[in-house]
Amino acid sequence: MAIKFYTDEHIHPGVAKGLQQRGIDVLTSQQAGMLDIDDKIHLEFATSQNRALVTHDHDFLRLQRTMKHRGIVYAHQRTPIRQMIDGLVEIAETMTEEEMENHVEYV
Repeated sequence: MAIKFYTDEHIHPGVAKGLQQRGIDVLTSQQAGMLDIDDKIHLEFATSQNRALVTHDHDFLRLQRTMKHRGIVYAHQRTPIRQMIDGLVEIAETMTEEEMENHVEYV
């Protein structure tokens, strides 16, 4: 099964749009009505939806050590949108859900 993504509220909407144009399943925190929510709840929600969380927030790098999850993709805040899209496409095309489970990928 293909990896699905969930973007937290700090990820530029252009990232989700670029992924959707390439046929990749992505849900934004805005679409899910998950704005101004605690990081732990974001990660729990992404996990419950079988989605890897995409974030700029380094707090998730600490949080992931204490919680099971379907994967976290971390990108520094200065990462260009195009680079994020390309990195996420590569993850979607080369990794399995099992490989992403409780794993962090850096873009």
